Amino acid sequence: MKQILYKNTKISYSDTGKGNAIVLLHGFLENQTMWQDLVPELSKKYRIIIIDLLGHGESGCLGYVHSMEENAAVVRAVLSELRIRKAIFVGHSMGGYVALAFAEMFPAIVKGLVLMNSTSKADSEERKANRDRAIKAVKKDYVGFVRLSIANLFNPDNRERLADEIEKVKIEALKTPLQGVVASLEGMKIRKDREVLLHLTPYPKMLILGKKDPVLNYEDNLKQIENTSVKLVTFPDGHMSHIENQDQLKKELLGFFKGI
Repeated sequence: MKQILYKNTKISYSDTGKGNAIVLLHGFLENQTMWQDLVPELSKKYRIIIIDLLGHGESGCLGYVHSMEENAAVVRAVLSELRIRKAIFVGHSMGGYVALAFAEMFPAIVKGLVLMNSTSKADSEERKANRDRAIKAVKKDYVGFVRLSIANLFNPDNRERLADEIEKVKIEALKTPLQGVVASLEGMKIRKDREVLLHLTPYPKMLILGKKDPVLNYEDNLKQIENTSVKLVTFPDGHMSHIENQDQLKKELLGFFKGI
């Protein structure tokens, strides 16, 4: 793992392989390790940049709100350090929100965009209220909140079959400091609606959804790509496609990258 300083805050990233740059952005309560099973295959043909977003993994916290725009600026700083002028972005869940913020702020750098178990829509009033409840819950019982949050990301039918993998995800999630958890919840709550980017941007885009995603309603999320050229990939499982549908995900990503 390598590091840069952004506003006097340590940012951790890794840089593997050669070829066209692919930037992988993890979700809430995740870190670089979420991509570890995909990197060996992807890095055979591509340069894979993985970044720990603010308050996650080995990256530090920066205040009490980690906005999607601030995270996008962090990603930009890493790419500047590496002198990468163009890249394809893959964002899982919150990482997708960051990728969209990046695409709005630095459009010339984006060659392709994959939203994985993510959405371009802003939080509804109900979701915002849920974020506020989550902030109270995590301050009251940090370990309980984190463990339950991770379990709730999977298709319930998979929880027994993937018990070991889910436990590993929980262990990584518990490395996220309380400030990082709260600042990210605050940042996601205030994020902008960026559906327009799915309609008006010129580069290839792909949306990956789980039919039984407990977090993002499948039918609701189809609406954001109506009358667009966004490629839709539907998996039968939950919010964690990189674990629940790993082989199919690899195949879809490699096919998408090849076409750019």
